[in-house]
Amino acid sequence: MKRGQKGGDDAEEGPGAPELCKRLRQDDSEDGAVDWRLLPEEILLQIFQYLPLLDRAFASQVCRGWNQTFHTPELWRCFEFELNQPASSYLKATHPDLIKQIIKRHSNHLQYVSFKVRLPLLEFSVSQVQSHQNHLLSSSPQSHFISALTVVFVNSKSLSSLKIDDTPVDDPSLKVLVANNSDTLKLLKMSSCPHVSPAGILCVADQCHGLRELALNYHLLSDELLLALSSERHVHLEHLRIDVVSENPGQQFHSIKKSSWDAMVRHSPKFNLVMYFFLYENEFGPFFGDEVPVTHLYFGRSVSKEVLGRVGLTCPRLVELVVCANGLRPLDEELIRIAERCRQLSAIGLGECEVSCSAFVEFVKMCGGRLTQLSIMEEVLVPDSKYGPDDIHWEVSKHLGRVWFPDMMPTW
Repeated sequence: MKRGQKGGDDAEEGPGAPELCKRLRQDDSEDGAVDWRLLPEEILLQIFQYLPLLDRAFASQVCRGWNQTFHTPELWRCFEFELNQPASSYLKATHPDLIKQIIKRHSNHLQYVSFKVRLPLLEFSVSQVQSHQNHLLSSSPQSHFISALTVVFVNSKSLSSLKIDDTPVDDPSLKVLVANNSDTLKLLKMSSCPHVSPAGILCVADQCHGLRELALNYHLLSDELLLALSSERHVHLEHLRIDVVSENPGQQFHSIKKSSWDAMVRHSPKFNLVMYFFLYENEFGPFFGDEVPVTHLYFGRSVSKEVLGRVGLTCPRLVELVVCANGLRPLDEELIRIAERCRQLSAIGLGECEVSCSAFVEFVKMCGGRLTQLSIMEEVLVPDSKYGPDDIHWEVSKHLGRVWFPDMMPTW
């Protein structure tokens, strides 16, 4: 590699990128060698962003200028580490000590940290910290993952967003998170984390008083957690998302007291409670017996007429309702009851259900123009003596104040 000499003028005032590129071309044409040291920093920075960690480290040893670019803060705002099984991956895992060294030096710059494990048929990542994977993660070394995760929690003193799905994160690692990021954490999303207990989540809520968004599996929700989120020290929660998922038919679910929900509403009257239900019909016993402040409600599996009838009686704050399937029994009465009781309802989606055309028109008439989203599958609407499939869209459009047609396929 040729190392050219800088002139006095260059030392006082550096040339711009076009001039440097021109000089590179001139040097190349003169003797066939290129002085790569003169490569503009903005171009070198772009190249470094596409290099894996080891290649980037090797490139930083070329010269002092490249080493300085290697430590540019912009280069460390987004970074990815590999956590792999040696026997099942040709990719070399990033050693926890190297992770620790990098994060300690650049913890003030990191905004997005990604951990990836590559196994056969599996890839998951944790981005500040976010992951996507399946049950095969059980073959990944839990201690290695927790070690790397703990390094992030200890050295990143300003984590504001944390997303964890299907990972072996546990209660002790959450305590490390709280100890180092309690003043900055505002968003926590956790799903399918079998090593985390309700006590672990409660520890986060007790210490992270700035938490504004929280997403959990239902098994982590408790009366104690809602009361902790409703304490005077805690800021007003904005979003609470609960995934209610049944792994096996007949699974038992605990119930939440109405007084706990009431405390939550008093403390954060404008918070959104989003609930996703993936249950079998015989598992809804603990739900919708008492009033619940849910605002967005999604049924991913078939739900009975009885449960939908209870929704109309117990969900006065409901804003959005999506029913993917119900069966062959018409939902006329249930839909009318929801229109009567849920005065804030503005969006509804119906999939494999049945509603008579007359009842649907009445529902739209009662809700009026506040229905901003109306996604109804064409086969949901059952013709009757008053309305048929050819003229119902005119009647519905009249009450909505805009042109409306049934959907040919689900849009939610």
